[in-house]
Amino acid sequence: MKKNLQLGVFGFGCVGQGLYHVLNETKGLKAEIRKIVVKNKSKSRPLPADLFSFDRNDILTNPEIDVVVELIDDPVAAFEILKEALANGKAVVTANKRMLADNLEEIYRLQQVYGKPVLYEGAVCASIPIIRNLEEYYDNDLISSIEGIMNGSTNYILTKVMEEKKSYAESLRQAQDLGFAESDPTLDVRGYDPSFKLAILIAHAFGVFVSPDQIIRFGIDRLSQTDLDFAVKNNLNIRLVGRALKQNGKIYALLATQFVSNTHPLFGVRNEYNAVTVTGAFAEKQTFIGKGAGSYPTGSAVLSDISALTYDYRYEYKKILQENGLTFSNDAAVEILASFKPEQFREEDFIEIKERKSSSGLITVRGTVVLNRLQSWSDLDGVSIVLAPEAALIPFEAAILQPSAS
Repeated sequence: MKKNLQLGVFGFGCVGQGLYHVLNETKGLKAEIRKIVVKNKSKSRPLPADLFSFDRNDILTNPEIDVVVELIDDPVAAFEILKEALANGKAVVTANKRMLADNLEEIYRLQQVYGKPVLYEGAVCASIPIIRNLEEYYDNDLISSIEGIMNGSTNYILTKVMEEKKSYAESLRQAQDLGFAESDPTLDVRGYDPSFKLAILIAHAFGVFVSPDQIIRFGIDRLSQTDLDFAVKNNLNIRLVGRALKQNGKIYALLATQFVSNTHPLFGVRNEYNAVTVTGAFAEKQTFIGKGAGSYPTGSAVLSDISALTYDYRYEYKKILQENGLTFSNDAAVEILASFKPEQFREEDFIEIKERKSSSGLITVRGTVVLNRLQSWSDLDGVSIVLAPEAALIPFEAAILQPSAS
């Protein structure tokens, strides 16, 4: 039976305002915002003042509030709110992907302890219901891989740079003006944000808890003019792609820019749109596409979780409960196109080199490397790395194929 839920909301920024608007336009949902806790006392807001509070206890200890909706940008404070809400017998809806990725195993345990659900569809790919599909549609399918565009800000920037020939700086500024990117875009452009989302998806797709720090990543801030010229010359696009592969009892993952051909399902995913392709043994390959950034797309995903709570929905985490013994590993290799300053390049770092050129003071190499070598290059200024077209993760025994250390 549907419940009439009383909501307490933390935060009234982009997503909070989006939630308020979509909730008020959705007449069939029995849910009401009772209180919104915010931090800035001097900020003007377009709603009655008595709806707002600056005291978290007005939500957390209010026995009339059923659901805590957490929409703030501080992952540490968000986790404290989540823990206290569960301890006080309240369900939680959140869109804080960093908080979730950093604490997902503990959040899973807390749900078992307190018997209250935590839902977070809005944390991953905004309007795409990918978590719900992994939980329900693919609950008993043998998923072999997931991959996709998981950050709307960077995809918007890449679209403007590749298709409209705008500069990186101008494209970033437009993304910020539209609310797709933060004033400090570091988490987006350096790949942290999509690595948080990928870690969450790995838990639901494969039943393995992975710290986002374990996922090797290369963001769009490392792209060079050489990369852009190569894409144009070969009729390719560049996309920031997160991927995870299950093979031989292990899960492998990587977040990096990639050249994609016009036959690739991600080639035409433009602007702030996201896309996730799931490959299973029974359902085979399916691609989900939707807006991955913006007030309304994320607000609608949060609203979907609130609606699900009116029917007592909760994640069952079936893949975790299957106790399949999978472990996470970075012992894999991938084909890349990389540019180095001459003093940074070492031939022995590659398993195989297919092509090597020198131009404009840079050495450009197409070849295959192990993931841990990518990790070491991520700390070097001037190194640009893009995965080759149709590149895939290839598991290897690290003891045999790891390049020699410096």
